[in-house]
Amino acid sequence: MLKCKICDKEAVENGYCKSHGKAYENVMKTYSEWSKALEITWKEYLSRIAENPLTGEWAKEVAQHLTRNEE
Repeated sequence: MLKCKICDKEAVENGYCKSHGKAYENVMKTYSEWSKALEITWKEYLSRIAENPLTGEWAKEVAQHLTRNEE
């Protein structure tokens, strides 16, 4: 069994478990909207997601993981 890149659950898509996979999709999808509206870099975007108190825990974990692993 392949484990999620972030937690110990079973990975099902893109190397993530179901919960982190959905958060990953949302993080990726939302970047294009943010970049058009704010002219923000990928790293700035991930940093803002990770620091935003309104961001869900799974999305924060995905943003932190992507920041650490330069994806």
